[in-house]
Amino acid sequence: MTTAPALEVQRSNGVAAASCMERLGSAADNLRRSVVGFAAKLGKIARDDPRRVAHALKVGLALTLVSVLYYVTPLFRGFGVSTLWAVLTVVVVMEFTVGGTLSKGLNRAFATLVAGFIAVGAHKVADLCGDKGEPILLAIFVFLLASAATFSRFIPEVKARYDYGVTIFILTFSLVAVSSYRVEELIKLAHQRFSTIVVGVLTCLCTTVFVFPVWAGEDLHKLAATNLDKLADFLEGMESECFKEDTTSEDLESKAFLQVYKSVLNSKATEDSLCNFAKWEPGHGKFSFRHPWGQYQKLGALCRQCASSMEAIASYVVTLKKSQYPEANPELSSKVRTTCGEMSLYSAKTLRELSEAIKTMTVPSTASTHMSAAVKAAKSLRNELSEDAALLQVMHVAVIASLLSDLVSQIKKINDSVDNLAKLACFKNPEKAQKEVVINIVS
Repeated sequence: MTTAPALEVQRSNGVAAASCMERLGSAADNLRRSVVGFAAKLGKIARDDPRRVAHALKVGLALTLVSVLYYVTPLFRGFGVSTLWAVLTVVVVMEFTVGGTLSKGLNRAFATLVAGFIAVGAHKVADLCGDKGEPILLAIFVFLLASAATFSRFIPEVKARYDYGVTIFILTFSLVAVSSYRVEELIKLAHQRFSTIVVGVLTCLCTTVFVFPVWAGEDLHKLAATNLDKLADFLEGMESECFKEDTTSEDLESKAFLQVYKSVLNSKATEDSLCNFAKWEPGHGKFSFRHPWGQYQKLGALCRQCASSMEAIASYVVTLKKSQYPEANPELSSKVRTTCGEMSLYSAKTLRELSEAIKTMTVPSTASTHMSAAVKAAKSLRNELSEDAALLQVMHVAVIASLLSDLVSQIKKINDSVDNLAKLACFKNPEKAQKEVVINIVS
């Protein structure tokens, strides 16, 4: 017969076992949700840009190719342990875009070659000073060259395009110069390392250029057109939601068109990076080797200025909708609102035309017409507001009108910038481009 204490122990053990099973089940559910969530995130990343999957496979392919140097005995005997430098080179050089890989690869190869020559020369000079003087002279060489090379990284032009090369130069020179004091076959070692680095760089370049290439220039070109479309979305939303006669007092904060300019404001880092890499790329597709990539940076700066003005307009419009100021002069307010709508509409059409011109690489034909209409409306509005004594009664409307008028001036600069890009990049005439399309369809 089971005693009361024994029953109590059994109940306690049962409760503990049930609690433990519950915790294990909860932990298993959490783990399953985490795995499912992580898999969903990976799937979204792959769907957003399938090129990322291709890039991951290309890196694996490049590493597999260079590892052959280590596995094949005759090749390993030729390069020795330095073969691992080829693997290391692939890991650090392989970038998402062709331009990024070219930039890093050429910087690494050239910096290694120059640093190796200088380090061997420094060793020869220091060797003339005997056993006691050699380490002192080598230390002086390392100090002077490392200091000078590091200081050169503060030069903007060097920082933008050759920063990685300078870093590799410092690393290679220091390693070769310091090791030369203990290593007897210095030239052979330097030759092996340089050769394996060149093999690694060539493997990266071949894989990047010939296997699903991702061109930084194309991404920069698309980014410029996309930014213009986003600015046009904002102006179209302003015209339809704020300046039409039948607009309601609905809260505008939730409207998507008032947020699109933000991505334009944050595009500078991506734009600068793509422009730098695009300058390294060879001619490809519609882009020649001397394509004016710097013009895209000028266009991007103008777009960001425009987006900054849109930010001020969006903030004021949202505040105005919340406050619901009474209109002391409805007739003048209606006239100002109508003109603002015209400025927004024509400016949006101008930006759409410019975006399409960039996408198709054709000279913008009708953009100037829309731009002239927007400028004319802005001038008319300025004259009317400056002469009308009732301006103070509709000051909140006049502020928006003034901001939009300034925005039109900025869009005119964008129009001029795209025209300049079309001239420098030799964009095709729309009629000629259309004839070529028809001929291709017929053939």
